[in-house]
Amino acid sequence: MEETFKARSMKQSFDWKLVLIYLLLVLIGWLNIYASIHSSEPNGILAWTSRSGKQFVWILTAFGLAGLIVFVLPPRIWESASIPLYIGVLFLLVAVIFLGVEVKGSRSWFEFGPVRFQPAEVSKITTSLVLAFLMSRPNFRITKLKDFLTAAAVIGLPMLVILGESETGSALVYVGFIFMLYREGLSGWFLVVLGMAILTFILTLTASPYTAILVLIALILLFNFLNGRRGWKFMLLGILYILVMALFPKGWNLLCESLIPGASLIGTVDPSVEMSIRQASSWAFLLRVKPLYFLIGSALVCLPFLLRLAYREKDTFLSLSVLAFLAGVVMVFSADFIFNNVLQDHQRKRIEVLLGMKEDPAGVGYNVNQSMIAIGSGGAFGKGYLGGTQTTYGFVPEQSTDFIFCTVGEEWGFAGCLVVIVLYVMMIWRIIQDAEKSREAFTRIYGYCVASCLFMHLFINIGMTIGLMPVIGIPLPLMSYGGSSLWAFTVLIFIFVVLDHEEKKYF
Repeated sequence: MEETFKARSMKQSFDWKLVLIYLLLVLIGWLNIYASIHSSEPNGILAWTSRSGKQFVWILTAFGLAGLIVFVLPPRIWESASIPLYIGVLFLLVAVIFLGVEVKGSRSWFEFGPVRFQPAEVSKITTSLVLAFLMSRPNFRITKLKDFLTAAAVIGLPMLVILGESETGSALVYVGFIFMLYREGLSGWFLVVLGMAILTFILTLTASPYTAILVLIALILLFNFLNGRRGWKFMLLGILYILVMALFPKGWNLLCESLIPGASLIGTVDPSVEMSIRQASSWAFLLRVKPLYFLIGSALVCLPFLLRLAYREKDTFLSLSVLAFLAGVVMVFSADFIFNNVLQDHQRKRIEVLLGMKEDPAGVGYNVNQSMIAIGSGGAFGKGYLGGTQTTYGFVPEQSTDFIFCTVGEEWGFAGCLVVIVLYVMMIWRIIQDAEKSREAFTRIYGYCVASCLFMHLFINIGMTIGLMPVIGIPLPLMSYGGSSLWAFTVLIFIFVVLDHEEKKYF
């Protein structure tokens, strides 16, 4: 029997709730951009010379882009053109390093008269499209090594080039694609490994390499126990080992002090005094042996036995745990190099302030400090629109761009912040719901990519305005001042809207 399809009207098949949320966020953003600059640029909300006036023009052009995507361009063009668009944007990402202008330490902008264009914003769209195109092929399986490496390369190439532009914030957004990969079958342990890598890096900087490695070992033991292949005996031996190694540094220092008079003064006195202390005892060679060496050495001694056990019991998880430990040790010893030689000076300072390694409320910590004051002073319902003192007198730098959320906090209070966050959560949730209902893998995968990008921007931007994330320069989607960001998110969202609409047209 031949199957027949009935066409739905646009009213029935179009996700108008998603479009409404988009419009509300754009409107709230525009009003708050004006609030953040009305005292310094008192020319009216529509004045072309002010940021709010320029943003209004970009909003209109963004609506034009949305209309072009919905009513003019064929929906399937995005699937067929995904690879050429990806290659073209990748070329622009490389070209901007040599031909672009430098803005706030980042060479990531093309400048055409009064208009600036940032390829990094567009790259999120093309990367999402290529991932959806490749991963929707019938023979693609993310659990296969070849396919996993293909997806990783698609994500990694633009991410590395963007890092070369010193756009750390935009590069960090690419980490969010791991959520889409998880939905498509990637093991959840990859998320755990990512969290362990971040924790190891932070502990190495804020505590010590010894603490970082000991915590790494403890987590690996715990995960092996939770994985179900190792019993209580394995876990108890692991706990005993961790307790012994946790007490070892103090015991080693006591031993050195008992055998070498004045050992506790090493590193705190004049070098000539240290030399005399070292020469006065035949046990001075012990001072060159660090507790960290014992910890790593004892763990390395255990590794062959663990690998033999994994091979005998065909325990892949235990084998991967050994590799994770070795990777963690490499990360611990490279953390200082990465921190001091890879990160830029302003990035190091921001991380030091965030992690409590340094206090600098008048320097690199000024933005965050003033932002938190603005949000906190708003109270439950805020000081009223255009009534924020921190906002009116310009105490928060970049308040119309990266720190637009603190304008909401000061003038609209906790209630306003809650409304904005709820709108974003509803947008992300609606995209995920539509993606899950999709019959085609391309639409589903692209939808999850869109949701991942929105989530990462939301998490990082709001996190840095309230002091939970380092200040890395990343806009709040649809609300921050700037044409590149608004256009990019408009295109990103409306491509999904039209793909979703195409599937719902018939039933």
